Amino acid sequence: MKRSFVVFSLLIIASMVLAACGGAAPAAPECTDPIGCVTIGPDEPIHIAYAFVTSGSDATLGLDTKYGAEIAIDDRGGKLLDHDIKFDGQDSGCNAEGGTAAATKLAADSTIVAVIGTNCSSEAVPGVPILWDAGFSVVSPSNTAPYLTDPEKRVPGYFRTAHNDNVQGAAAARFVFEELGLTQVAAIHDGGPYTEALANVFAQNFKGLGGEITAVEAVGPDDTDMKPALTRVAAGNPQLIYFPVFVKAGGFICSQMRDVPGLEETLMMGADGIYTPDFVKACGANAVGMYWSSPDFSAFGAGYAELVEKYKAKYNVEGTLAPFHAHSYDAANIIFAAIEKVAVVDGDGTVHIGRQALRDAIAATKDFPGLTGSLTCNENGDCADPLIAVYQMKDQAEFDAAVTGQMPKVPVWKAAK
Repeated sequence: MKRSFVVFSLLIIASMVLAACGGAAPAAPECTDPIGCVTIGPDEPIHIAYAFVTSGSDATLGLDTKYGAEIAIDDRGGKLLDHDIKFDGQDSGCNAEGGTAAATKLAADSTIVAVIGTNCSSEAVPGVPILWDAGFSVVSPSNTAPYLTDPEKRVPGYFRTAHNDNVQGAAAARFVFEELGLTQVAAIHDGGPYTEALANVFAQNFKGLGGEITAVEAVGPDDTDMKPALTRVAAGNPQLIYFPVFVKAGGFICSQMRDVPGLEETLMMGADGIYTPDFVKACGANAVGMYWSSPDFSAFGAGYAELVEKYKAKYNVEGTLAPFHAHSYDAANIIFAAIEKVAVVDGDGTVHIGRQALRDAIAATKDFPGLTGSLTCNENGDCADPLIAVYQMKDQAEFDAAVTGQMPKVPVWKAAK
């Protein structure tokens, strides 16, 4: 905790003592936290906001994380420090424009204590600096681009409970080279910070293992005709194509791939951005046999199964919508724990939270017992216990289950920590 906030806290305590002794309590002391304080009146809620993609082709990614955070709130009885928790937010669109717009709207609301988000790394690149400038602490449950916690690029006050794609890309490469025994692979990305970085990390690691990258192609996130790119990829005779993109582009790549000469039998592998029923629906029958790299759900804590049951019951779904609901549950609870650590509560229930003190408390998170593992934030804001696995849609029965909402949950391979 910063020295300035300690002084602020002592002054609050002194005023309470004077009041108890019958003396007139002085006016509330001026906040001396370096980036300001949030004061929450006795009958006001503690306001946590989100920036999630909640519409369009990638909406399941945002709804999934929104649901995880909401269940974390439910599990506290909707309360924090005897105040109601207010949880609302903005649709961040899974693109730079949406991230900017969402962050700008949130930054204008000084009642917000912290933000859970964003989903897509393309939202975070322009959006997080705006939230930082407003003094907010930001914890993402699903940003995975290495850029965001690069020590030369990271914005102070930004943290994530999702894995860093330096881990996921390396794990996927090992699976393809060592487990599948493949030596010729291509990659496709959409030019965004998540997709391009993950494709490149995969390619670098695959080459380092001794494999050959036959092509790295880029498509636009809104492209619908993928055959030109797929035709160029086919010229290199890859045994597998790794395309860690989002639902819209991924659906077109997958559905059109078998129509390109030379790719009729080529294996497909995606990542967490398309590990969703919506992608399977968009792809169609070609998804049978496909692989995905994603979090290792089988390694999650004992409470994970209970979370899933609450999720399905509360939102009336057959299965979870996307991979990061547990990461969002953990993100919310890390924020709640940090608020409880630094908040100063007056005798009448007024709560004072120093914004820099809150950031410092989140940064100090160590051995936090999350559903996704034991979480410790490093100096760059990576807080995840990065457990990666590979899943496969083995047959028509698993395809049918995915279309109705249940993706494969039993890994075919697990990365060693």
